[in-house]
Amino acid sequence: MVSRSCRCRCSTASSSCWARSSRGACGGGLPPSPSPAFPAPQGRAPPRPHRSPSILLGVVVPLSCPAQRWGRVSRTGSWLGASLPPGSGPGRMSPARRCRGMRAAVAASVGLSEGSAGSRSGRLFRPPSPAPAAPGARLLRLPGSGAVQAASPERAGWTEALRAAVAELRAGAVVAVPTDTLYGLACAASCSAALRAVYRLKGRSEAKPLAVCLGRVADVYRYCRVRVPEGLLKDLLPGPVTLVMERSEELNKDLNPFTPLVGIRIPDHAFMQDLAQMFEGPLALTSANLSSQASSLNVEEFRDLWPQLSLVIDGGQIGGGQSPECRLGSTVVDLSVPGKFGIIRPGCALESTTAILQQKYGLLPSHASYL
Repeated sequence: MVSRSCRCRCSTASSSCWARSSRGACGGGLPPSPSPAFPAPQGRAPPRPHRSPSILLGVVVPLSCPAQRWGRVSRTGSWLGASLPPGSGPGRMSPARRCRGMRAAVAASVGLSEGSAGSRSGRLFRPPSPAPAAPGARLLRLPGSGAVQAASPERAGWTEALRAAVAELRAGAVVAVPTDTLYGLACAASCSAALRAVYRLKGRSEAKPLAVCLGRVADVYRYCRVRVPEGLLKDLLPGPVTLVMERSEELNKDLNPFTPLVGIRIPDHAFMQDLAQMFEGPLALTSANLSSQASSLNVEEFRDLWPQLSLVIDGGQIGGGQSPECRLGSTVVDLSVPGKFGIIRPGCALESTTAILQQKYGLLPSHASYL
């Protein structure tokens, strides 16, 4: 006769069931010694016990355990019972639902999906990819108030701001910078993509030119065909003026392609001069504001543009007053015609500029030809 069957109902003698554990449950423990009624074949190792994937995952209850043993194995960990829906304890669910509930509990604990109904293969739950961070500008504050007298390369943070700005400009980014008149947007004049980005973020018509910022008066001769005395350039630059002259072939053809002229700017601001010299190339420069809106005298006034910028250099408040004259920007002068000058924009330095041009160098006023 066959001895009584194992309580797991695997249709084998209880003494030879490989699935029987020391606790009387399936799926755990080591195999017992072979029974004389079922001797192991000679020359062959006894079969290995059944191991459920849950054992490999460190969970005591196998995913494929018989449903009848659910009530007994659930006590190995109270969190397993808590993971099941209400009313799913022993004697309250059908055997099939208990096994499915067990598989779901174990699968959820290790980040696996139970898969389709009746399927024992699990798949890894992949968490949703994090949403990309909202773009925003890095803000660096210059030491001191940002005035030319207070700004010095030896000041703490000065070199850091310069290196950060140069790195962003060389990468083709748009950077907000302080000047001697207003806050401006700067990018590499040789980068066509950066030029388009400036027009796009300002909402500026591409028929309006961008000025070129340089670090030294000597650089003007590289990018322009100069038809005025060198002394005139040194009298006006650095300063709050933009000098318009005929451009050379050195400049990017995508910079103001609609005109043979270019406006040259050397701000009377130590940071901008150091930046242009360290960058070792022309910078395209325009005011930091949306087109047709008021110019900015501090970084908070163009905060709406920050998400589209890579770096904002905070040089403090520009100008001491709040009068409208503080937002006029630089005086733009056309010097492309020999012996004459034209005022394109009066700006903030009209009187002093016209006095130098007329009284010291004898230039005659003419109609401006700069677009």
